[in-house]
Amino acid sequence: MNAAFIPVRGGSKSIPLKNIKTMNGKPLVYWTVKAACECRDIDIVYVATDSNKVRKAVNQLKAENQELFCKMEVISRSPETASDTASTESAMLEFAGKYEFDNIVLIQATSPLLTAKDLTGGFGLLAEPETDSVLSCVRQYRFLWEENGQRSAAPLNYDIYHRPRRQDFSGYLMENGAFYITSKQSLLKSQNRISGNIRAYVMSEDTAFEIDEPGDWIIVEGLLRRREISRNRDTLSKKIKMFLTDCDGCLTDGGMYYSENGDELKKFNTKDGMGFSLLKRNGIITGIITGEDTRLVEARVRKLHIDELYQGIHNKLDVVKRLAARYRIGLDEIAYVGDDINDIDVLENVGFPCTVNNASDNIKIRAKYVSRLNGGEGAVREIIEEILCRM
Repeated sequence: MNAAFIPVRGGSKSIPLKNIKTMNGKPLVYWTVKAACECRDIDIVYVATDSNKVRKAVNQLKAENQELFCKMEVISRSPETASDTASTESAMLEFAGKYEFDNIVLIQATSPLLTAKDLTGGFGLLAEPETDSVLSCVRQYRFLWEENGQRSAAPLNYDIYHRPRRQDFSGYLMENGAFYITSKQSLLKSQNRISGNIRAYVMSEDTAFEIDEPGDWIIVEGLLRRREISRNRDTLSKKIKMFLTDCDGCLTDGGMYYSENGDELKKFNTKDGMGFSLLKRNGIITGIITGEDTRLVEARVRKLHIDELYQGIHNKLDVVKRLAARYRIGLDEIAYVGDDINDIDVLENVGFPCTVNNASDNIKIRAKYVSRLNGGEGAVREIIEEILCRM
């Protein structure tokens, strides 16, 4: 089990109660808790605090959005681990002595630019052979110097007689303090947040800022606001005129069910059905393209009055191109939902490629929208609503 541990103490000399101070309309801790809860690799998110005010504020976040924060629990930490002189490791070790987990990701609430994608990338590195711990960094392209004892300075990372251009300079990695991942076993053995063979996950340069002083707050809030505005303005380049989706893993949970008589069964979600009705009301052509070939899907298509059905298809892109030609629309006017490698060609060619939360990573990186829900749980309805909102 992978547990996220977010220590949030009440004391802060530079910015009083900074962890629940409003940043871009939300308490500061909201942003890192959100990232942790959205990361599929994290099973449970613990917010550890010594402050009743923090506890109340964080519990209020969960009360306002049970779906988003369903993995989050607020727990106590002792005053000894929350003092100005206490190390973060002391809080981690106290936590490890009380709770069961396999791996722990320490997340610092003062890094609100952290995303679920970053955390997923970190766990991806941890899963690679001979990796014991992972930390987050940013790559900096600055020339470093140090003073020596002779009142002079010397360069640390470049030759002054061969000053590299930025594009030829590999730079250096700097901890940004966003997250650290290790196993419980390694934590207890080393008494440290990272140990053994350590890998670095490189985040965007913006995330170099940590919030320690009021000036940091202003900079980070501006960066966060810009990111959120950009995300909200991510409208479709062209109006969507056709919506196509794979079936198994998108409209269903991907499971294979059989009756006592050996009949194959599929589990569909009624919310997705209503989503197709919304598309029809908006004049959008609908279709299913699947590699399977069953009467169950035919029945579902008839019930929902879906325009197009193609089963037993191996080359899905060819079908999409033929549909585009028949309806005289461009590929950039098509939205497609896929969840596996046989959908990659389509996802790379349509205007709005989408996927579901439990799709494979090589699919997610090709999607412009990844649903919060898993396939078969109303994910397609969620995607449909997102498309209609952006149009």
